Amino acid sequence: MNKALIIIFLFICQFGFSQTATQDDLKVGLVLSGGGAKGLAHIGTLKVIDSLGIRVDYIAGTSMGAIIGSLYASGYSGKEIDSIFQNVDFDAIINDKLPRKAKTFYERDNSEKYAVTLPVKKFKVKLPSALSRGQNTLSLLTKLTLHVSDIKDFSKLPIPFFCIATNIETGEPVVLDKGSLPQAIAASSAFPSLFQPVIINDQMLIDGGVVNNYPIDELKAKGADVIIGVDVQDDLSTVENLQTAPAIILQINNYRTINDMKLKSLKTDVYIKPDITNFNVVSFSDGREIVDNGTLETKKHIEQLSAIASKQIKKEKKTLKIKPIDSIRIHNINIDGNNKYTRAYVLGKLKFKSERKISYTSFQEGVNNLAATNNFESVIYQLQPSEINGTYNMNLTLKESQQNTYLRLALHYDDLYKSGVLINVTQKKLLFNSDVTSLDFVLGDNIRYNLDYYIDKGFYWSIGLHSRYNQFGKDVPAAAILTPEQLMSINVNKLDINLGDFTNQFYLQTLFTKDVSLTLGAEHKHLKINTETILTDANQEETTFENSSFLSVYGQIKLDTYDNKHFPREGFYFNGDFHLYLYSSDFNNNFSEFSIAKATLGYTTKLSENFTANITAEGGFKIGEDSNRSLNFTLGGYGNDFINNFKSFYGYDFIALSGNSFVKGLVELDYEIFKKNHINLAANYANIDDDIFDSGEWFTSPNYSGYALGYSMDTFFGPLEAKYTWSPETNQDLWFFSIGFWF
Repeated sequence: MNKALIIIFLFICQFGFSQTATQDDLKVGLVLSGGGAKGLAHIGTLKVIDSLGIRVDYIAGTSMGAIIGSLYASGYSGKEIDSIFQNVDFDAIINDKLPRKAKTFYERDNSEKYAVTLPVKKFKVKLPSALSRGQNTLSLLTKLTLHVSDIKDFSKLPIPFFCIATNIETGEPVVLDKGSLPQAIAASSAFPSLFQPVIINDQMLIDGGVVNNYPIDELKAKGADVIIGVDVQDDLSTVENLQTAPAIILQINNYRTINDMKLKSLKTDVYIKPDITNFNVVSFSDGREIVDNGTLETKKHIEQLSAIASKQIKKEKKTLKIKPIDSIRIHNINIDGNNKYTRAYVLGKLKFKSERKISYTSFQEGVNNLAATNNFESVIYQLQPSEINGTYNMNLTLKESQQNTYLRLALHYDDLYKSGVLINVTQKKLLFNSDVTSLDFVLGDNIRYNLDYYIDKGFYWSIGLHSRYNQFGKDVPAAAILTPEQLMSINVNKLDINLGDFTNQFYLQTLFTKDVSLTLGAEHKHLKINTETILTDANQEETTFENSSFLSVYGQIKLDTYDNKHFPREGFYFNGDFHLYLYSSDFNNNFSEFSIAKATLGYTTKLSENFTANITAEGGFKIGEDSNRSLNFTLGGYGNDFINNFKSFYGYDFIALSGNSFVKGLVELDYEIFKKNHINLAANYANIDDDIFDSGEWFTSPNYSGYALGYSMDTFFGPLEAKYTWSPETNQDLWFFSIGFWF
């Protein structure tokens, strides 16, 4: 009997100790829901969890919960994740806006004038599958998780992790717990219509929130004793807030998730639901407030969380030493999926080669260069540690675009060309795999066209053809058109001229670095200038000042590191151009061989976060004895992308000042008063006349000056600008208006 009691006593003690050990080492699972920008509240929760010393043993997430959860699982602290997201440009992420410098000069020129781009297939206009390819998202996630790039089983991360995506073909949830961590997160957060689907293991995957936005059951199956859950999903809206189609669609989508949460919230031991009432999935500009709301709500559960921490055995947290990534050495570049584009073409766009150490910025720029061609539906890459310590193999998987034809549209108004509607058709692979053909046709007050054909040869010399017809009519000072002798015989101050320019170019172009191009070419130009203001013959309907064709050869060197063409915040710009005119049909019988050299130098810098200064210097001169004035430099008006040697100049109307040589300086100050709204202040000074570099007048005090005060708005169809200008020489003021991209 005594032996039996002793055995029973020992059994009870053993059972009790076993229970105590379990209770003293609770395994904690953390589940983070999707919710777009509202998911930034997860960061606030993580900061509180860290402060209490809670050891998280498993993490599951969907969409934004997958992004933040994966970073925490990879070794980042809540505070570090907070710092990361404070510096993320969410506009660039959402819009997949690749840096301007990622594009070739041709691609920049051919893309900075369209408001709408639509794919065309079999003469039918299609809508794109998504607004963004998610390229910037993948690049950011790859950089942030590079330190765990050798881990393919997510259970081996510092904290075991998995996320949920949706198979768009079957509508079934997919648990992603192996493979490429950045790709898995990108798939889980591929919000329908915003980001294009991600292909993993031949499955087309989108945002996991479509079918399972709070994967608590899958997390419980991992053996967690306690579940901490953060839910940032919307509640159902009231009738007052259901007045728009998007609001109604969102309400319908929320029926399922809210019904699911009625049960799932009961399964959650610590259920945290931050106040996200005033935010939506794209409220990233309110990120600080959302994070703070997450912290505030989590602190309401401090007693429960502290109790959990007290029942865990304190173990050294498994963390990785995460160093800022400044440089990277690529051992091998393995390319898959480039069927029509050669390896040389791909490497030429990447602009880096294997076995070389490069800055991580240069690495990302190379990937952006490739994506910016729009020749690939997706540019997926993985960085894996190679057999050589400290180096990585780059496995690049390309999916070539099957879309080769695009319709592009734009609107514009300015004081010179007046109103115009731009219709563009762009065709890729017309004759060769790496060519692009683009035709602009402008309807409006002045009908124009631009035709470009470009064969991109990567590392080698690229080949281009350019043809354009440009015309406008303008009331200009007679001195800008007539010679001094003509002015003496014709008593007029102004002429209403019509100018038509038909130009064709063949050129070769190469890049010295990603931002410096050299162009060599030959040009044919037919120029016609006439007026109805004066008639030299009673039987004439117009007087023609020029109607000649010119043949020339030219060279151009260009440096452009501006981050934005229309509202630059930093960068350098240089454009040097030299034309040697060899032949003319010589309408006025006064042609002799001559040259024109000109250059523009610009520098933009940020004075503060919203305050920018731009300094620009320009100059040009004619070499030779030719007395033809039709290609002289002219100053006046405001605008971009002027043809020939027309230059803008505040304080004077278009083509107000003329000469065969000039110098000009411009200082512009720009203040962004609130997002995409700018106040501009500018001053420009110039000397312009014939042969000012021979007389030394180019170095004297300026004869002409002008000042401008303007307002600009950066819109999706281009800048909307209004500028008030004044010149002390004329004591007259002028207004200039411009709407939309220049073309």
